Amino acid sequence: MRLLIGIAVLAALGLSGAYYWLATSLPDANRSFTVAGISAEVEIIRDERGIPRIRARSDHDAYFALGFVHAQDRMWQMEAMRRLGAGRLAEILGPRGLASDRFMRTLGVYRLAQEQVRDLDRETAAVLESYAAGVNAWMAAHGGALPPEFIALRFRPEPWKPADSLIWGKIMALRLSGNWQDELLRARLAGRLTAERIAELWPAHPPGGPAGAAAASPPPAVSAPALPGPPRGASNGWVVAGALTATGKPLLANDPHLGFGAPVLWYLVRMEAPGLHLAGATVPGVPFTIIGHNRKIAWGISSTQTDMQDLFAEQIDPADAGRYLVPGGSRPFVARREVITVKDSDDVVLTVRVTRHGPVITDKFAGSGKIFALAAPFLERGDTTPGALLRINRAGDWESFLAAVRGFHAPQLNMIYADKKGNIGFIAPGKVPIRPRSLYPRPGWTGESDWTGFIPFSELPRAFNPDEGIIITANNRIVPAGYPYYITDDWAPSYRARRIGDLLDENRPQSLESTARIQGDHVSLMARHLLPLMLVFRPDKDRERRALALLEGWDGTMSRARPEPAIFSAWLAEFNRAVYGDELGDLLGGYWKQRPRFIASVLGGRGHWCDDVGTPETEDCQNRLALALERALDGLAARLGPDMEGWRWGELHRAYFRHRLFSALPVVGPWADLTIPTDGGGYTVNRGAFRVSDPERPFQHIHGPGMRAIFDLSDLDKSLFMIATGQSGNPLSPHYGDMLEDWRDG
Repeated sequence: MRLLIGIAVLAALGLSGAYYWLATSLPDANRSFTVAGISAEVEIIRDERGIPRIRARSDHDAYFALGFVHAQDRMWQMEAMRRLGAGRLAEILGPRGLASDRFMRTLGVYRLAQEQVRDLDRETAAVLESYAAGVNAWMAAHGGALPPEFIALRFRPEPWKPADSLIWGKIMALRLSGNWQDELLRARLAGRLTAERIAELWPAHPPGGPAGAAAASPPPAVSAPALPGPPRGASNGWVVAGALTATGKPLLANDPHLGFGAPVLWYLVRMEAPGLHLAGATVPGVPFTIIGHNRKIAWGISSTQTDMQDLFAEQIDPADAGRYLVPGGSRPFVARREVITVKDSDDVVLTVRVTRHGPVITDKFAGSGKIFALAAPFLERGDTTPGALLRINRAGDWESFLAAVRGFHAPQLNMIYADKKGNIGFIAPGKVPIRPRSLYPRPGWTGESDWTGFIPFSELPRAFNPDEGIIITANNRIVPAGYPYYITDDWAPSYRARRIGDLLDENRPQSLESTARIQGDHVSLMARHLLPLMLVFRPDKDRERRALALLEGWDGTMSRARPEPAIFSAWLAEFNRAVYGDELGDLLGGYWKQRPRFIASVLGGRGHWCDDVGTPETEDCQNRLALALERALDGLAARLGPDMEGWRWGELHRAYFRHRLFSALPVVGPWADLTIPTDGGGYTVNRGAFRVSDPERPFQHIHGPGMRAIFDLSDLDKSLFMIATGQSGNPLSPHYGDMLEDWRDG
């Protein structure tokens, strides 16, 4: 017994010592540092949530301090971001990082960032250098343990460089600016469905496509399987003129929607120096305020959903495999050799081929001799987006704001604006290529689909002080029918935009409090739209009748405390699968979502989709609805038990913030991951998107407003901010998840 007690005491002392040592990885808010590289004393004050306020005597020192605090709180997040973009994850993760590294090396993201640094204007370069110096000063001055991820992987971060900060912009452009996965999926479907049926799967957004738009002929079928992906970026943003607010000055609200992780992308900070006053949301690794205000203006962003990435099917020259066909002849591939270092394994050598359209990202398909190259503005030189972000931060009026965003290249974003003089505005800047509309990969050898330039800046969608006094952007269509340029077919359904408009009309005059309530609204206009179309049959089983009775009395509020959102969401998911799962087969995972526009078209006249092509009988939509409801209730009972009235949406719909390294570990994962039951769904203003194709957690909340902001132009110091997790990326910190509950509750 004494021996066992002694061992236990030693183990406890060892664990305590280890914890004490790991705790030295956290910043000490009361500590002073003497560092090289700044011109005068800088003061950093952290509030009770760990949010820093930087007070400096020069721009250089302020951006230096921003790099310092980002490194203090989020160094692992910064390291993971730059390694992702540079294609160097396998160096620390081993073979499981290879797939990502191959793709990023193929795109040449870090090479582009390095070239971008060489092309920067002097002012932007100076900010990036000051920021990098601050990150490196923390590395030199920090005497304790590194964050636990570095200890687990047994490596130290390299010095930070300006190019490392530019990687984030390329990653976001890749995530937010294209639908090439859909183009590839449509090409794969061409071997089993007609062009008309494929077009029906992606219904045109009301009031229809751009003038003269026509679907191109599908290419030969592609043999590779389609893979499910996370929801794409979304967001809400609106601005209300002073005539409609309680203060007589504008209110601007913004909540960008991205995939969740622990920590979230955003980091809140306030910076003050002579001539520099910024407050808002930054991204660790980047010196610019992405969403925020200075002393004169406030701005927010949302995804335009623009198709800025095109796949070009290139034809290999049959006489020479080192060349590809171009109009009038052939041309050699530009090839380069990439060596990927893999931890605990041999190096992997990758030969990257580049065509006149962009890098080759796929192998041959279906034995046709064709390959796919990716064209995107952010893969070209001359990207001045970093300078545009810096100048947005320093703009003082609408004219200087427009001058700043003129240099914004990718992704195209909806930017909303308000100033203290009472003006409100909107513009969607970005380099949008001019080319014909196409639902499929474009033929690269003919020249008929080549880009012929970019939409002129003067013709990009914009508004300034509209008569109605309200501007709303929720990924909805922002151009009228007849707009002369093709932007996208991927506008989000208008449910969120309409709901925001309805609530703005109902709550006048607007205030900070009413705006916050709108951001937290979780009524689904999508459910209100589809339910009357779905409640068209009378089941013969008691369980199904009880379920429909609940839904008939439901108003579409996606409350975590109620069973109806669970029943509706599961039913809609199963109806989707019942409608097109037989046609799509092994390609189902790449398309299977809630698809409200398609479902509305099926229940509104395209009932031929309800027939199961695998049976000799002819099934109708009532048959498919009944089957889907039965399967949905079976699945919910297996997950939640037999008491239907006791089911709770929040038991299924939990916001899940996964730690990207520790999550898979049995003991550490539950400690490092953050989760909480939430309201909402994929089409509510308070967005709670999920992936129905996930066999384990189909309703887990994985995508939504990681940050919310409301800007009061009557007194910008009253502006409100919230991020979803906490300021720190270190699981040992009290600020790792201390905002989670307040974020959930609005």
